[in-house]
Amino acid sequence: MTSPSDSSSATSAAVVRVIVAKPGLDGHDRGAKVVARALRDAGMEVIYTGLHQTPEQIVEAAIQEDADAIGLSVLSGAHLTLFARVVELLKERDAGDILVFGGGIIPADDIPQLEGLGVARIFTPGATTHEIVDWVRENVTPA
Repeated sequence: MTSPSDSSSATSAAVVRVIVAKPGLDGHDRGAKVVARALRDAGMEVIYTGLHQTPEQIVEAAIQEDADAIGLSVLSGAHLTLFARVVELLKERDAGDILVFGGGIIPADDIPQLEGLGVARIFTPGATTHEIVDWVRENVTPA
């Protein structure tokens, strides 16, 4: 015999919700789309915000969509500014529990600074989609 709470937990398993975003003026989104599809194919709910998003738009989307994580793809060289602004806005909006990770063309020397800002993980060129999916599964807890 099952209790009502047993049946509801079986039918409503929490799913990780991820915003995948391309902040700034960078117009190359193939990698972001590949990662978004890999996360989706792994059973996660993925919202791709499209090109040329401001940090404000990304954070607003994450809050509205009740996202568990934000994955940023930055190829433009503005990674320090863009990641920092997203993390700052999340804190200002009392949404600091939304995990931020990302990738792109980011020099290895900048990764410790990004981590110091609160970015959970940076994936550099050559990272596999399997590696990214596994990391998200291990580090992002659905709400």
